[in-house]
Amino acid sequence: MGPLAQPTGSQKTHDTAPTARLEMTGINVAFGGVLALTDVSLTVEPGQVHGLIGPNGAGKTTLFNVACGLVRPTSGRIVWRDRELARLRPDKLTSMGIARTLQGVGLFPGMTVLENVMVGAHRHAKAGFLSALLALPTSDKDERLLRERAMRALTELGAEAYAGRYPGSLPYPVQKRVALARALVSEPELLLLDEPASGLSEDEMTELGELILSVTGRMSVLLVEHHMDLVMRVCDRITVLDSGKQIAAGTPAEVQANPAVTEAYLGDAVDVEADAAELTHADGGRTHG
Repeated sequence: MGPLAQPTGSQKTHDTAPTARLEMTGINVAFGGVLALTDVSLTVEPGQVHGLIGPNGAGKTTLFNVACGLVRPTSGRIVWRDRELARLRPDKLTSMGIARTLQGVGLFPGMTVLENVMVGAHRHAKAGFLSALLALPTSDKDERLLRERAMRALTELGAEAYAGRYPGSLPYPVQKRVALARALVSEPELLLLDEPASGLSEDEMTELGELILSVTGRMSVLLVEHHMDLVMRVCDRITVLDSGKQIAAGTPAEVQANPAVTEAYLGDAVDVEADAAELTHADGGRTHG
């Protein structure tokens, strides 16, 4: 596979600076009387990459699903574009300027790669359902524009050669690219990424980091990830969960210096120095303000 087609280097571009902010405050989630999240808060600032990390079972996916509308919190507030969302629904995310990828690629097996990405671009369609049903000229023009938009997204990720293929015939890393293209094609203001680096090689993970940094000039990113080298390289802020509770929040440097974070990951304070050294090495490629 060729490299992702985006600018190299770790500098962010700000052609159209994002302005929307996601605020999650005092989030509590209970499943059958068992608390999965307890009083968790985070804010994804405009144009920033906010990492969400923690050991297995920490509650990262649950909080991510709250942000997606897949899980309704027992209590707490979600504010997007300065408006509280009382009943966030996953089917409304795209129209709100939010796109997401999940741990699994979630592609439609009976549709080609291009058609899968076109689904993500549908918010830009001008023709309504009736026009499409009656095959009116407006619908034909809409489909042509959506195809062009989808091809540009695939080209940005170096996956245009697979446009006519079906997802099941592609290697998993390519499927991940297609899923990311489907999210980016909607031109969101907020991109929610759930473990995008899983199944990727080291080189592919480096390319993914460069892509994430390149898009923050036009959107914010909430990143759930367990690859610490990627998290430390691309994130402006990090929130750390453990057993459903928030144990730390701050810049990568602040988080990596927090003994509670090291202990949560290692379960043994004896290895604090070794873990801190690993995180320091991972953070070497980026300066945080």
